[in-house]
Amino acid sequence: MAVTTCLTWMQEKILQNHFGGKFNLLYKASVHKFSLEHLLQVCSNQGPTVTVIYSKDHVTGAFMQEGYQEGKTSFITLFALQETKILECKMKLCVPSMLFVTWTGWHRQKKYEFGIDLTGRKLHISANTSKELGLLQCESISFEECEVFQCEDILNKRKMEEVTELRESLWSSMRTYKPYGDLVHQIRILLLGPIGAGKSSFVNSVKSVFQGRVVHQALVGSDTTGISQKYRTYSIKDEKDGNSLPFILCDSLGLGEGEEGLCMDDVPQILKGHVSDRYQFNPMKPITPGHDNYVDSPLLKDRIHCAAFVFNVNCIEYLSDEMVAKIRRVRRKLIECGLVHLVLLTHVDSMDLITKDDLIDINRCLPVKSQLEAVHKALGFPLSDILLVSNYTSEWELDPLKDNLILFALRHMLWAADDFLEDLPLEETREMLLAV
Repeated sequence: MAVTTCLTWMQEKILQNHFGGKFNLLYKASVHKFSLEHLLQVCSNQGPTVTVIYSKDHVTGAFMQEGYQEGKTSFITLFALQETKILECKMKLCVPSMLFVTWTGWHRQKKYEFGIDLTGRKLHISANTSKELGLLQCESISFEECEVFQCEDILNKRKMEEVTELRESLWSSMRTYKPYGDLVHQIRILLLGPIGAGKSSFVNSVKSVFQGRVVHQALVGSDTTGISQKYRTYSIKDEKDGNSLPFILCDSLGLGEGEEGLCMDDVPQILKGHVSDRYQFNPMKPITPGHDNYVDSPLLKDRIHCAAFVFNVNCIEYLSDEMVAKIRRVRRKLIECGLVHLVLLTHVDSMDLITKDDLIDINRCLPVKSQLEAVHKALGFPLSDILLVSNYTSEWELDPLKDNLILFALRHMLWAADDFLEDLPLEETREMLLAV
């Protein structure tokens, strides 16, 4: 049976962010015995460690950069976890002889400031140390559990090699992808969502991944009325051979409050392929036949094959009732056209308690799970249709962790487009193919 920690996700995350690294549980007293001998058997020479003591009212412990090395004197950080805050004090001790003591040894050696009696299940703390850690000035505290964690550097060489291999695999699948039935040469993906959510930044991020450098072609900014005033279609080129990849990203004016943003009557025109590149949006007036950018007889290749709503993950709870109503209206138009649509949540790396390490398995993080549920509850999107990305916004260099999130989201969009193409009525696909 797997040995699990007594720490909550939040407690573990706070400690990880404070001391650095990912926690790997090495020792649990209730499983391996309340014995220093057993602790040292599994914890010695394991690098940086965190020892956590659980008493009825407190979570305390010690961080050791040098870990458990017999007879080695080093600085130790004693800590107490007070809800979301960590109080600490540092001292120099010889490990393990001065960190682990017996009741008798504690009374004989009054110079000790902190001592763990595993056998007696007592934590001995001096008055001065108790005060620094914000604890009741009690000389001896009974505890129920003791755990020792190895502080792993999750982004070590082996992990990064796996991340890079995954990126190469995703890259390869994008380059060799062919739309369902060869009905079109390039999939058109429409990006929708509130103003400033990160639609144009996602375009730049996708181009960056395939160009091998950070790209800023699509205009981005913080204008409350939206930077993307034109309908733009971006073909993505592969840096390796210069050929266009089998998909096109279509960037639209964002959804705004009141009369601002994308005109609702423009949405079906875009979906059906009536709007050409560089059409200047007018929030008050939709495109009509006769306009220079109006396509009278669009082909299947001109239509939208998949749509993605883009939201800032930190702003879900602040969506107004009016915005939610607009999003639902757009969804109904997508459903009428038979389009599969997904959700992209951007800025996941800026969420509280989320670090770069978490991007390896971002879906397991508690704050992220909470936001996924919030999107599902507020907007009705299935959890399986909500994808997480971290756009390139201020970076100068590419990051394989970000690349993988972007490529993973893109792969799902192409799969959704295939579903749309496969579901088209046979007579409709035949007519459109004959018109090519």
